[in-house]
Amino acid sequence: MSRGASFARVVVAYLVAFGGATLWLVAGPDTRWLWLDGLIADLIATLVVFAASRLHHNSSCYDPYWSVLPPFLAGYWALAADPGGDGTRTALVLVVIAVWAVRLTANWAISFPGLHHEDWRYPLLRERAGRHELAVDLMAIHVIPTLQVFLGLLPVYVAVTRPGRPVGWLDVLAFVVGIGAVLLELVADGQMRRFARDRRPGEVMDRGLWGWSRHPNYFGEISFWCALALFGIAASPADWWWCLPGAAAMVALFLGASIPMMEQRSLERRPGYADVVARVPRLVPRPPRWQRPQRPAVRG
Repeated sequence: MSRGASFARVVVAYLVAFGGATLWLVAGPDTRWLWLDGLIADLIATLVVFAASRLHHNSSCYDPYWSVLPPFLAGYWALAADPGGDGTRTALVLVVIAVWAVRLTANWAISFPGLHHEDWRYPLLRERAGRHELAVDLMAIHVIPTLQVFLGLLPVYVAVTRPGRPVGWLDVLAFVVGIGAVLLELVADGQMRRFARDRRPGEVMDRGLWGWSRHPNYFGEISFWCALALFGIAASPADWWWCLPGAAAMVALFLGASIPMMEQRSLERRPGYADVVARVPRLVPRPPRWQRPQRPAVRG
């Protein structure tokens, strides 16, 4: 299947998924809680995308969901909230989410080779599950990431639905952190894309931002979700317990799962990556360690 045909199929799947989610939000029974309405719509869309993943035997159909869902849900909460949060804060939150979503979705679209390709982690998870691969595909690859993103969006729910608290310095900090995170990811994307195009066999990336952090894109992603948490706390400090778990879950995801899997794969496939591990920080950017070149042994 060509890249264009694959792209069209993914787009159709998402139109059906978010069409079903919108139908629920517009015509479904009222749960009395906007956050619960959003969660049900989120799960409906996830199940449609899961059906598309099974139809095409490719769980990478789910990959763009991470970036497409947040603006949809944040926009719904902002429109449906009555009376809603501070207008300026709501605008700042939606701008940060929109900029982030455009960058991440565009990066997926540029890198998308077609439905003949699947993220290497998904077959690995299904193979390890054996006869339970359907349940693992549904829960581990589709539903659990959906719930994690929803948890990360709860501060947005707080920010756009809690009225009365004016915009302050914490909102400004959240906006700067959020936009800065997107810019960092954008630069890291471009540097990695150029490296992948020009690299020699066995060469490892340790240039630009990737010379200051082995995973600058993940650092930017964590920073984005932390920015959303700051927006929620700025809107309603008493609701901090809504706001912090999502950011904490994102930190746990990247430090406990995504980074270890990527590191192990790189060490197995690229012998030179061990040198990068020794010199370059794992996540938080800082100058790499300087290593004194070893002198050849003198034989007497």
